[in-house]
Amino acid sequence: MLFEAMKIVDYDKIAWEYSRHRQIHPEVLRGLITNGKVEAVSKVLEVGCGTGNYITALEGVVGCSCWGIDPSEQMLAKARKQSSRISFQFGRAEELSLPDHFFDLVFSVDVIHHVEEPVGYFLEAHRVLKRNGKVCTVTDSEWIIRHRQPLAVYFPETVEADLERYPSVAELRQVMEQVGFDRMGEETVESSYELRDIQAYRDKAFSCLHLIHEEVFQRGIERMERDLCAGPIHCVSRYLLLWGRK
Repeated sequence: MLFEAMKIVDYDKIAWEYSRHRQIHPEVLRGLITNGKVEAVSKVLEVGCGTGNYITALEGVVGCSCWGIDPSEQMLAKARKQSSRISFQFGRAEELSLPDHFFDLVFSVDVIHHVEEPVGYFLEAHRVLKRNGKVCTVTDSEWIIRHRQPLAVYFPETVEADLERYPSVAELRQVMEQVGFDRMGEETVESSYELRDIQAYRDKAFSCLHLIHEEVFQRGIERMERDLCAGPIHCVSRYLLLWGRK
């Protein structure tokens, strides 16, 4: 096998690399604010907030009341350094220590494939949302995983590794309907950029790079280095936003 699909990524250990390299996707932020109808009076929760990039950016743009929850203390330590106005709490998606009918928007970005019990998470999201509140799961569809630039190009072994751990969009929609969400919708967003520095890949700031064997990882890095000598590497970052309403 060329990958280790069952290997567990320790996010406490890679918190530094995430805080250094992971950036917000501008179209994801726009979609959350616009389709989530986030206003200054809104209450917003990010589940699996990691180092806090998205919830901090959202609060900075809109000025709403924000909370973030994550099961990694090291990630939360980085998040708290970004903002003292946001309530960052330790916890799991399936057990939100937060009040009923409280939030206008609950969202997660690139997290659902780490959630052990998606049904439990969506039940909790449904519980803490106000009536007509929205949930948004920002994730990768099968098509996106297969067409990632540059991950699928230089590290093709990550495709099968991630297809094993990402729930399909159809599965997510089924679970959401099961717990009571309706008026669901999908939106795919993308942003192009030129990659001039591959340090984030050398540092394995993307969790799927921890799931492939070191030999194929190093082979991909060597290919990136060779291509970078000829000029910037063209990249396209895509996400699928899956919405539901309580």
